[in-house]
Amino acid sequence: MRQHHVAGDKLFVDYSGKRLPIVDPATGALREAELFIAVLGASNYTYAEASWTQTLPDWLGAHVRLFEAIGGVPRLLVPDNLKSGVHKASFYDPEINRSYAKLAAHYGIGVVPARPRRPRDKAKVEAGVRFAQTYILGRLRNRPLFSLAEANTAIREVLERLNGHPMRRVGVSRQDLLRQLEQPALQPLPATPYEFAEWMLARVGQDYHVAIQGFHYSVPHALIREQVDVRVTARTVEIFHRGGRVAAHVRQVAGDRHGTDPAHMPSTHRRYAEGTPERVLDEAKAIGPNTEGLITAILAQSRHPEQGTRACLGVLRLFRGANQERAEPVSARALEIGAFGYRSIASILAHKLDRPALPRDGDTAPLLHANIRGSGYFH
Repeated sequence: MRQHHVAGDKLFVDYSGKRLPIVDPATGALREAELFIAVLGASNYTYAEASWTQTLPDWLGAHVRLFEAIGGVPRLLVPDNLKSGVHKASFYDPEINRSYAKLAAHYGIGVVPARPRRPRDKAKVEAGVRFAQTYILGRLRNRPLFSLAEANTAIREVLERLNGHPMRRVGVSRQDLLRQLEQPALQPLPATPYEFAEWMLARVGQDYHVAIQGFHYSVPHALIREQVDVRVTARTVEIFHRGGRVAAHVRQVAGDRHGTDPAHMPSTHRRYAEGTPERVLDEAKAIGPNTEGLITAILAQSRHPEQGTRACLGVLRLFRGANQERAEPVSARALEIGAFGYRSIASILAHKLDRPALPRDGDTAPLLHANIRGSGYFH
């Protein structure tokens, strides 16, 4: 079937079956790079670049650079059925890779994969691949390349010659057709380019963290044992539960292997984690001077700061159930008698030993009065 290609409509993408050899300058060993090819339907404008693999990061990154090179976005992408683009091939209902679908949504573009084992569905890119293999690889076959960056620089030089040369049957170059025909019909690029993101499933552990590529990131503790979706980019790790984002972290590649947001911790864990001498002193100061003095005394008489901090956390926890008017007298009484232990302060609070004792019988001085007879009257 002869197909009519409209400007700005379809962009055909594929990988070349032949690879580009690159020399390792340290060892002299050859390593072959994959060749990504894209051809616009109406103008035959050809784009190519080399990458080490056909995996998802290289596949999506090539698309981002492709859209920047042509200065816009077409209406449809027509890829082959490689796993980086299509999970399950089907003419009627293909299953697109999730990250590839996110890229398409970011640029507002549709993805219509070619039928499996039907190269005529994407004849444009098949012809472009064959032409690229002879034109690009042929011109670079005797040119030693020592890095991927050097290879892509050489490919761009060859592409400039290819796209700038007038086509025999049309009389104008691919570059001219891109500028005059395709670009006015392309959709504009979004404000920011697509950032590659890898999606994966994870199970929240008992410590309310999920393990991602050797590092652990926290989620709200209520999600313990729940299954979550994780989106990983070069800089961030985002965690989703039932379609809603529940956590976001800066991606860690070195250093501390746990990234914990205090807001995700249970209240008891948070209080324990925040238990530092400076923090307990600030909390005591907010209650009053006597409490601040008591906490300072407990820290001073402790052999190790962590031991003193634990004791102070216990004392402050006792005072959370009492108002300031009660906490201050208890602290004053504890300072007065030198009671710096958690149990001693708890006893003062429980038995109300901070209050003045009521007088008992026999404890008062004898009354002196003319009408009261003393013990001498009876002897």
